[in-house]
Amino acid sequence: MVDVLLPDGRTLHAYDVPVADERLAVLWHAGTPNTGEPPEPLLDAARRRGIRWVGYDRPSYGGSTPDPGRSVASAAPDTAAVAHALGIERFAVMGHSGGGPHALACAALLPDRVTAAVCGSSPAPVDAAGLDYFAGMGSSGRAELGAATRGREALAAQLATGEFDPEMFTAADGAALEGDWAWLGRIAGAAMAAGPDGMIDDDLALVGPWGFDPADVHGPTLFLHGLDDRMVPASHGRWLASRVPSSTLWLRPGDGHVSVLAAAAEALDWLIAQSAR
Repeated sequence: MVDVLLPDGRTLHAYDVPVADERLAVLWHAGTPNTGEPPEPLLDAARRRGIRWVGYDRPSYGGSTPDPGRSVASAAPDTAAVAHALGIERFAVMGHSGGGPHALACAALLPDRVTAAVCGSSPAPVDAAGLDYFAGMGSSGRAELGAATRGREALAAQLATGEFDPEMFTAADGAALEGDWAWLGRIAGAAMAAGPDGMIDDDLALVGPWGFDPADVHGPTLFLHGLDDRMVPASHGRWLASRVPSSTLWLRPGDGHVSVLAAAAEALDWLIAQSAR
């Protein structure tokens, strides 16, 4: 772990999991609310493939200082600063859930550095043309992101008083969260330990102007989505894939928001293959 000091005085708390025979560095963009710790369930798979994991706590999470009013696009210079501090010139990115748009921002805005991108269970922009944004989304997700569109105060009140709808997760998601991906519960708890500001900033950035158009992503990009996802419906993945010129779309029958990560190791193979071109 290393703290990266930025020119504006902020600090980003970064993570680095090196491997002996490095083939590729992959910068992980965690979901909401999560710290930036690289995904423990994928560490062995990455080690076998020669993948070095890097991550960082987004502003207001964990050991990173706040960045009020940040946009999704803000992830690109922050990611570049972390990579520079660790001596990494070129890298791939992988994001899950709320981290998906942040990974996409890096692919769009750092084209000379990002070799390929994977976005799993990623939401689309709230103003995506032709997309019914909330269709198929569980009740607590609709309430949370709907409140975010009304501003910080409304979102903070919703997060303080709203109840989570357990139907947001499918049975397959529940099994994943009780198995290998129980890790997500731990880092979500760590992310919320200092309060909801990181989650609030994430949600506001998600429903605000992203600061880039997904159509600006010209490198190879894989969208991975469960067809049964009730948190971020598969229509979001379809829309993003239709917008990004060099995209690949994997739709997984029977998978939800978390269980789709069963295909994450295969997605690492895809990253290696694309990055070697």
